[in-house]
Amino acid sequence: MKRFKRILLAFDGKTDPSAALTRALDLARRNEAVLTVLEVVEDFPGQLEKWMTTKDTRNLKEGIIQEAADRLGTLLKSIVPKGIQVNKKVVAGKPFLEIIRSVLQHGHDLVIVTPRSRVGFGSLFLGSTTRHLMRKCPVPVWAVKQTKKRRYRRILAAVDPSPFHSDQIELSRKIMELAISLAESEGAELHVVHCWSVPLENALRNRSGLPPNDVNKIIRETRATHKLGLDKISQGLNLEKIPHRIHLRKGDPVRLIVDVATRKRMELVVMGTVSRKGFPGVLIGNTAEKVLDQLSCSVLTVKPDGFVSPVILKE
Repeated sequence: MKRFKRILLAFDGKTDPSAALTRALDLARRNEAVLTVLEVVEDFPGQLEKWMTTKDTRNLKEGIIQEAADRLGTLLKSIVPKGIQVNKKVVAGKPFLEIIRSVLQHGHDLVIVTPRSRVGFGSLFLGSTTRHLMRKCPVPVWAVKQTKKRRYRRILAAVDPSPFHSDQIELSRKIMELAISLAESEGAELHVVHCWSVPLENALRNRSGLPPNDVNKIIRETRATHKLGLDKISQGLNLEKIPHRIHLRKGDPVRLIVDVATRKRMELVVMGTVSRKGFPGVLIGNTAEKVLDQLSCSVLTVKPDGFVSPVILKE
């Protein structure tokens, strides 16, 4: 897999980064990519200036950044194999803003984060920084769950090749391409899930006056239309080269995507978080939010080509 060339691992200074760093190093090696580890320390509250001079606050900030840089350097030295070059950077500010600004400034094409573990809960805990990134970062964001496994065995691609929205077809194709590439490099089994439904099906059956056979025909034709869309985005992607299974499921996408991910013990889910064109920085409705809240595995979220982040660089 030679897709990502400038990988950014975002470190919060608290969460154990070993699993994410191991994966980032492996991915960088296979892609011949540049890896940068960025730690963002929280910026100083403005009210400190009431009690300290500008020079004092500047010196204190520089000292805190240097301490974090030294700590990060020691951590990397203990994990990164000798001979492998990893860039490190520590800045002060709002974490998600500084991460996205680094992406915009330095052309990173993948951001890797480590979600915090949540004892007693089955789902992956995605904090506010990760959620901001999944909404607003213009490149894929990979939330890597803490695990000792070095390879994923099962990967799920959640797609929505809706025949009524061309932007969804383009995004679904992008998700498929990335999931297939990862499955090939990981030696993983790939599952693809697409959920469909018939709008107002209950009303059609109970209040439209249509004969049951006509309603059933509408349902069959709707399924066939969605199957055609799924076949279309799969064309030319060499699915036959990897073990795979297609799940074309009728019903609520949140429930069904989580069901497939849980029952099939998926270790990575690749899905879209995107705005419809014209609404930058907004997650797809409630569907993606609810799915993310219930997944317990690693998640790789993807934006459509042409997505524009609402975050801007500092002047």
